[in-house]
Amino acid sequence: MNVLLDYLPEFRTGFLGTVSLTAASGALAILLGLLIAGFRVSPVPPLRAFGTAWVTLLRNTPLTLLFLVAFFVVPQIFFPGISPFVLATLALGFYTSSFICEAVRSGINTVPLGQAEAARSIGMTFVQTLRIIVLPQATRTVLPPLSSILIALTKNSAIAGAFSNTELFNVSKLLNDQGRPIGWIFLWIALAYLIITFAISGIFRLLERRLEVAR
Repeated sequence: MNVLLDYLPEFRTGFLGTVSLTAASGALAILLGLLIAGFRVSPVPPLRAFGTAWVTLLRNTPLTLLFLVAFFVVPQIFFPGISPFVLATLALGFYTSSFICEAVRSGINTVPLGQAEAARSIGMTFVQTLRIIVLPQATRTVLPPLSSILIALTKNSAIAGAFSNTELFNVSKLLNDQGRPIGWIFLWIALAYLIITFAISGIFRLLERRLEVAR
């Protein structure tokens, strides 16, 4: 307990850093995942090809390699002086978007094809059909895997600590370098991650119950 109380400001800063990284990169991943999933089921061949290439490339690239590209290539070529938080958000968001895309696409495939055909027969565009007819029904199927993906994102955010970001893993390195008991440090760090992941699970359970009532 002394480790926690003596370094409470550092733990608080690290906890808020992890929450911020998870929230920002999670929002980016969901937006990109929905967009790329739309590309994957689009009737336009170039969009389908782009969506397939996006998922194939990012799902099969180690996350650490994406961080290296984000921190050592992107600032040199595109955006010099960009903050480490933004770079970490981009790396985590892009990587996670490929998994969210596949979860959304699998949910879209559970909606009967006849509903999309009926929507097109009354003059709805592809985007309108996807937004109004297909995605609302696919949401029930997508929520459980989406919860697991965001929990994995929370744990993946620990990599950002090695790239000049203040988060829980970075705090553990700081305290370990000061000679504090590593076992107690890891215990408090693990409890902090559990709080975040339980919060994500709770939010998605509430969403699932809401949709069950609506059904």
